[in-house]
Amino acid sequence: MPGRRSAGAALAALALAGGLLTASMSPASAGPGARGQGFEVSADSYTWKNVRIDGGGFVPGIVFNPSEKDLVYARTDIGGAYRWDEAGKRWIPLLDSVGWDDWGHTGVASLATDPVDPDNVYVAVGNYTNDWDPDNGAVMRSSDRGVTWKKAELPFKLGGNMPGRGMGERLAVDPNDNHVLYLGAPSGHGLWRSTDSGATWSEVESFPNPGTYVPDPDSDNSYLTDRVGVVWVTFDERTGSAGSRTRTVYAGVADKEESVYRSTDGGATWEAVPGQPTGYLPHKGVLDTDSGHLYIATSDTGGPYDGEKGQVWRYDTGSGEWRDVSPVPEADTYFGYSGLTVDRQDPGTVMVTGYSSWWPDTQIFRSTDSGETWTGAWEYDGYPNRSDRFTMDVSSVPWLTFGGSPSPPETAPKLGWMTESLEIDPFDSDRMMYGTGATVYGTEELTAWDRDETFTVKPVVEGLEETAVGDLISPPSGAPLLSGMLDIGGFRHTDLDRVPELMYRSPFMEAVSGLDYAEKDPNTVVRVGSSETGQHIAFSTDNGTNWFAGSSLPSGVTGGGTVAAAADASGFVWSPEGAGVHHTTGYGSSWSASQGVPAGARVEADRVDAGTFYGFSGGTFYVSGDGGATFTASGATGLPADGDVRFKAVPGKEGHIWLAGGSGDTYGLWRSTDGGESFTRVEGVDEADTIGFGKAAPDAPYPALYSSAKIGGVRGIYRSDDAGASWVRINDDAHQWGWTGADITGDPRVYGRVYVATNGRGILYGDSAGTTDPDDPDGPGTARCAVAYEVTNQWQGGFQADVTVRNTGTTALDGWKAVWSFPDGQQVDQMWNASFTQSGATVTASSVDWNARLEPGASASFGFTGSWSGANGVPDAFEVDGAACATG
Repeated sequence: MPGRRSAGAALAALALAGGLLTASMSPASAGPGARGQGFEVSADSYTWKNVRIDGGGFVPGIVFNPSEKDLVYARTDIGGAYRWDEAGKRWIPLLDSVGWDDWGHTGVASLATDPVDPDNVYVAVGNYTNDWDPDNGAVMRSSDRGVTWKKAELPFKLGGNMPGRGMGERLAVDPNDNHVLYLGAPSGHGLWRSTDSGATWSEVESFPNPGTYVPDPDSDNSYLTDRVGVVWVTFDERTGSAGSRTRTVYAGVADKEESVYRSTDGGATWEAVPGQPTGYLPHKGVLDTDSGHLYIATSDTGGPYDGEKGQVWRYDTGSGEWRDVSPVPEADTYFGYSGLTVDRQDPGTVMVTGYSSWWPDTQIFRSTDSGETWTGAWEYDGYPNRSDRFTMDVSSVPWLTFGGSPSPPETAPKLGWMTESLEIDPFDSDRMMYGTGATVYGTEELTAWDRDETFTVKPVVEGLEETAVGDLISPPSGAPLLSGMLDIGGFRHTDLDRVPELMYRSPFMEAVSGLDYAEKDPNTVVRVGSSETGQHIAFSTDNGTNWFAGSSLPSGVTGGGTVAAAADASGFVWSPEGAGVHHTTGYGSSWSASQGVPAGARVEADRVDAGTFYGFSGGTFYVSGDGGATFTASGATGLPADGDVRFKAVPGKEGHIWLAGGSGDTYGLWRSTDGGESFTRVEGVDEADTIGFGKAAPDAPYPALYSSAKIGGVRGIYRSDDAGASWVRINDDAHQWGWTGADITGDPRVYGRVYVATNGRGILYGDSAGTTDPDDPDGPGTARCAVAYEVTNQWQGGFQADVTVRNTGTTALDGWKAVWSFPDGQQVDQMWNASFTQSGATVTASSVDWNARLEPGASASFGFTGSWSGANGVPDAFEVDGAACATG
């Protein structure tokens, strides 16, 4: 797998199997289809949404544009970047177009929004600076607020998921001459500059210090031995004028001896600022231009998990005086400082976080006198009791309590942890947002703090989905989906569009690696994973609503591995980390070692024969006919011996198995119909990494197949309705989500619905325009056509929308035209997957060659960007070929 988020998982050696085609970075057609080896590939139109979890990962950066109200961005360590939609009170993902080849570019090391032209936004991308990520980093630039991107490759790697990722921002735009940008680099590469709005970059050779700090120079793990580097750039905008470079620029360097540097000649020469403090690393550097104070928040480590000491310093840029303005005396700290911000509406108001205060809670400090005095968000009121200035309202994301009921001074939910990003809205002193290791919190009552009144903190995270997903199951009854994921374990999803109440508990496993259900008894579910409590397996007899831990473990178990449930729930086979394959006929009360199968083998169950289990390891397929007690190597040959391999047995088809994965020439998709005794490679599938099954197409005898694969030379998410004879690409270049190789499954109750696991963008689910949900079997009505119109991105003066046209009649549409009128005078600027004309408010979108013919039940999707002023209402009526259409 590629990058992970949690501290323990981040230290594991992670690898991505296979490299594929470079993805387009702009909305684009899925293409008219492709052919490979006499093998047909076509395209289908899908609508994609997140299964709602809301958050779930670390948000190391929040950036407000200083010149336009309500323009806010967030960056995540492995899950891309987002823009805040004030009207919808939600975040809009901006990097879903990052493809398989560039999976590391879903890690955002820094983000900058242009203070001169707010349409411009920049992200510095790359996941790891060691060999876990095979590619160099890049700076991506957008002139339409993240709707489309251009990329400038860098000659070094960036570390969006490396130590020090909460420091920053490394990327900054000159507030006087926005053609000039700076980027602080890791790994000893120093400071870099662009003078053409991010199109090209060169090293600032005069910059004297690339940084010396290494998290653990004695470690054998390359994740901990790289230099953190140059970590932030701050401009003194008073020293420039519109159109000319800012003269005075400050830069922070991960060096405990000389950490703050300054240029007074527009970046030509640099020197260490005299008299600066030593002994700590500068996590943040923020300049209050009204007072001329440069504030520095420091810690003894790079974070974001660790940090036991720190200080806050104030530098008077006029007099050159340094002053220690730490909220807590150095001797009394047990945390480092970060999350530094100043109130642009109220000079002298500054806030900072004790980001690494895990217990009993994070701490946030506030000063209204330039750091002379401070108050905390909470304080002790006769230990262990606390007096909080705030109340927490997590009703919109109830799982943030983690099901806890801790004793004082701990609370549930917590104010946070890993709080390296905190920002006061530059236009509104009452509004603040801050990121944690699990969500984004905010308040719109911040100045109540100064009146000694209680203010409310709520999640501000809808639309920002940042879980790393390891396994998915969709049983034929009960909840439509159960998930296993890193950091927060996973959920039983009873409603895909609502946030679950709580993650799995009793026991809680922070990293669930495997899930299975009994095919003939879907109420029986098993999950396995890693847990600090040492509980690595749990069972449920009510479809995952309630759980109980296995009462025993095989000797030596250290992690979850994979697990399989017998079709009739009579037993389980478990291949855990740290121990060999084992089997049980109960719910884990005792385990017996399985014979004939190697430790670490991946295990699955036949979905029909309760006594049959399968295993795979190192190119050999294994079969057990006695409930997992003994396995025998099958006679199958030609299977991949290297690379990640995943396989599954087909529901309702005894002995039918599909296997995906591999590397090099032995990388693809294989099928067995004789219980694994032999496999046939599926022709035309160049590479495949996952396989899943869903409800069969109408009148089809075989379940629908789904795979994250490369077919006909194109990487994508594919569906086959005819047992692999032909395939339909169901995503497009605007919806790729980086690495999608962990798991995929169709829905056995809804034809066309598919669930895709991502590494940092949560769970995506897709529906074809022809999907029929059993909860709405009659569809939208009796019209011959249906049109779905959705605004997917919106910013000041501009927007992006997706439109799907579906033929609900009984005869084919050939060369269709869709017509609507905008209610508020919007104008279309560009359109993809269709051509258009506009006359006044009326738009006509016409098919292109490859999607011109729509058979009954088929659909086509197209998208466009446009402009609006005053309002951006949705059209309420559509026609296709002159006939009125149903909507929705």
